Amino acid sequence: MRIDWEVYGLELGTPLRISRSVMSRRDAVRVVVEHDGQRGHGEVVTSTYYRLDVEAITSCLERLRPVLAGADSPDTALAALHAEPVVPQGVRAAVDAALHDLLALHRAVPVHVLAGVLRWADTPTAYTIGITTPQDAAAQAAALTGRGFRVLKVKAGADPERDVAAVTAVRAAAPEARLVLDPNGGWSADETVRVVDRLTAAGVVLDAVEQPIPPGDPDALAWVRERCPAPLVADEDAATADDVRRLAGAVDGVNVKLAKCGGLRPALDIVSAARDGGLDVMLGCLVASSLGIAPAVHLAGHARWVDLDGHLLLAHDPWSGIGGEDGTLRLSGAPGLGVVRR
Repeated sequence: MRIDWEVYGLELGTPLRISRSVMSRRDAVRVVVEHDGQRGHGEVVTSTYYRLDVEAITSCLERLRPVLAGADSPDTALAALHAEPVVPQGVRAAVDAALHDLLALHRAVPVHVLAGVLRWADTPTAYTIGITTPQDAAAQAAALTGRGFRVLKVKAGADPERDVAAVTAVRAAAPEARLVLDPNGGWSADETVRVVDRLTAAGVVLDAVEQPIPPGDPDALAWVRERCPAPLVADEDAATADDVRRLAGAVDGVNVKLAKCGGLRPALDIVSAARDGGLDVMLGCLVASSLGIAPAVHLAGHARWVDLDGHLLLAHDPWSGIGGEDGTLRLSGAPGLGVVRR
């Protein structure tokens, strides 16, 4: 089994501001695994938060060459990959995606069948409105719902006053949309309760509040949950299945990101742990091309909330095959991941 890769840039259509950074581009690395004349694909993107740059990614892929070369099938390669202890989760997720793509091609089924979603249904995705002025947030919300989006994620966490004004403006501009609020850990527990109380008093009903406080304090999350009328979703606090088991009773749901947990195989373990703990699942992503987003799209049947818009934020997506431009993700039904190079 042979692994190779290619580096390319991904420019955003508009810079995206969240509570901890502003992003206008990422570099991406396409991973290709070849076996028995077929090729599986995956993608990993650079991330300051996850401490991944191109050099770190490609150095890790080089170290994985002999690991994959010793495998005689995608199944044994997946086992070998997830047995490797020192692999950044974003890189692990990209190779995991390529191997699942390859395995599904060998079996002539879409990847979602391997993930236990036997019948695919077109799925609404959220679209992210970054931190901006209330007027601009409202204009974006109106334009997005005009295109067909029914779920909007509003970034927050920089300034509670602006956050309240922006979410209120979005609600006025998009009265029928489901709203998810994501401060990226930018508030304290007290601020979270105060902001949500003010929004509730203004008639704003939130579909979920995602990781409002810095990670590392599940007791504080539980305190917020007792006082928050909206479902509370843990993101950075929920990186592994063991994390999810510890969070049972402290939150209402967990955000599963393949770049955070290491791919489809560990993601399915997290989904199982969430179900056992009575927690709902949100599917999230980084900014990436359709190739990078596709593996998570195949898991959409397991999720209550789907926030897979990373490819929609790009000025140019070098891949296609998962839809989303009108607010609905669609798969072609082709074997594997079902994405094609433009």
